[in-house]
Amino acid sequence: MVILGSKSPRRKEILEMLGVEFKVFTPDVLEDVSVYRSPSEYVKKTALKKGLATSKIFPNDTVICADTIVTLDKEILEKPKDKNDAKKMITMLNGRYHHVLTAVYIKKNNANYDLFVTKTKVYISKMSENEIEEYINTAEPYDKAGGYAIQGIFAKFIEKIDGDYYTVMGLPLNEVYKKLK
Repeated sequence: MVILGSKSPRRKEILEMLGVEFKVFTPDVLEDVSVYRSPSEYVKKTALKKGLATSKIFPNDTVICADTIVTLDKEILEKPKDKNDAKKMITMLNGRYHHVLTAVYIKKNNANYDLFVTKTKVYISKMSENEIEEYINTAEPYDKAGGYAIQGIFAKFIEKIDGDYYTVMGLPLNEVYKKLK
């Protein structure tokens, strides 16, 4: 059995595209952005924590866990805490590019685990103050790293990406597929 160690509806949706049967489990791990040397180190450590916690409960199953972060100038933009935080984040991203990193932990049955990071560069068009206000007044920004969803209403502000679309959504589908094959 495949276990997806994530509460993300987006990761569930992506994994469904592979056509594999899986069960969802939400690992209880502390994500502490204050203690990291680099965004890449942080996202890997967080995915590893989730993976090890899930594998402990499901030792004989295939386990997939992931963590996704948005980085701008080496600063990690977490999920916005409130409307002011969302406005600050979207304003910071406005008219610029940033990176999205997704770390993935995969352990097949009793085998050793694999841990890898994919990175995508995302270019945001210039938004007006009114467009920012309209966007942060929706429900979309508040449960997503960086305050936006590439597959949501924010998509109209994404000029282009350099890398994997599904990395930005939260689970790099092609890489996960190759590792599971």
